[in-house]
Amino acid sequence: MSNANPVPYSTTLHIRDRCLCLHVQRAARALARRFDEALRPLNLTNGQFSLLMSLNRPEPPNMAQISSVLAMDRTTLTAALKPLERRGLIRIVPDERDRRNRRVALTDAGIALLAQAVPVWAATHDEIDRLLGEDGLQRLRNDLNRLL
Repeated sequence: MSNANPVPYSTTLHIRDRCLCLHVQRAARALARRFDEALRPLNLTNGQFSLLMSLNRPEPPNMAQISSVLAMDRTTLTAALKPLERRGLIRIVPDERDRRNRRVALTDAGIALLAQAVPVWAATHDEIDRLLGEDGLQRLRNDLNRLL
């Protein structure tokens, strides 16, 4: 084993302090933990809340529409839907216009749980809003949207 490391520790520190991807990932994990904790009494994760919210539409969306909103591949989406379907919160039905496609709809139980979860989400988001301040919050949203 050679002692000559071509990447000095100072480079590690530089990347740790500068890497935007690392900082965004860390912030995303911290936010996810905060919302997970808030939604835990409802037996929901923040990901499940986002998924249920993406289904809250006048017409049930198809899998491609959901994948697009959540920036999630279809395999991951299918796996995420299964526990919600087992809990009776959603139903997956064939698309009436194209039987090869499937649409996902909230059940009455899913709608009721979402109605309970929205105030929890709002209170948690209000805490984060206060931490960042309105100017910081809007700037963060704008900056993140420019990266998309």
